[in-house]
Amino acid sequence: MKKQHVLLAVAVTAIWGLNFSVIKIGLDSVDPLILAGIRFALCALPAVFFLPRPEVPWRYTVGYGLVFGVGLWGVVNLGIEAGVSSGIASLVLQFSAFLTILLGAVVFREPLSGFQWAGIAVALSGLMAVMFVTDGTVTAAGVALVLFGAASWSVANVILKKAAPRQTLSFLVWSSLFSPLPLFALDLGVNGTSGFTALPGQLGWTAIASLLFQAYPNTVLGYAIWNWLLREYPVSTVAPLSLLVPVFGVLGSMIIFGEPLPPLKLLAGALIVTGLVIGLYGKRLAQARSRPAPEPSTPQVTRR
Repeated sequence: MKKQHVLLAVAVTAIWGLNFSVIKIGLDSVDPLILAGIRFALCALPAVFFLPRPEVPWRYTVGYGLVFGVGLWGVVNLGIEAGVSSGIASLVLQFSAFLTILLGAVVFREPLSGFQWAGIAVALSGLMAVMFVTDGTVTAAGVALVLFGAASWSVANVILKKAAPRQTLSFLVWSSLFSPLPLFALDLGVNGTSGFTALPGQLGWTAIASLLFQAYPNTVLGYAIWNWLLREYPVSTVAPLSLLVPVFGVLGSMIIFGEPLPPLKLLAGALIVTGLVIGLYGKRLAQARSRPAPEPSTPQVTRR
């Protein structure tokens, strides 16, 4: 992988990690579901008028928009609003990797390896440690909502795999069309009209900057670059870099909000990331270690 492309991938993971803190900034003034609805409206418009509709059945486009926009980010916004810090949210959301593995075992009949089971067990111990953090950055309701978001992300991954769109950016933009109205309708059903009537006064420069960051650098640009890298390089080369997302998520929360890092929280984070490494890459690392090293070649002597 070229050095400039590694730096590009790291920049994307930094944007994705920082996005959790940016969401929290937006939530200081705008309702969680309305914030997510505006975000995906910006993702879809005006790009949908310039990009062709992806060549996949409508059910995949609509389903992905509902699950990714509403089930994932709408619910994660609710989780952060319910008291989970942006750093903890970025960690807990990584459980989508394991939930995707489990869902793939059911839907695609993909067997689970011992490394995957071991990784799940280690990450779950980290999640249990998170629940004992008492510095005010964790609530049971918030963690449950973020875990629901992780499950939604897993379902979205399965939809994406079944759809297999050739035009990944078009698929993201067109699917985003189907996120805003359900999000707005949910907010209307839960909170009435209060969030909408207060919205004009809430959209200050901070909220607008938060929305623009979530929509364009984070969602449209970030996923476009990441999918391009996945096309240019093997998945096994690009995917491990996504482990940097919770690292940047925690760092962003520390810098922006002064989130404390007591030993228990550090242990929980280390267990979750270690579980991800074992579950996703343990088999590959074990095979690499067991592979015999190539014998050094004997230099040939040229006779004169």
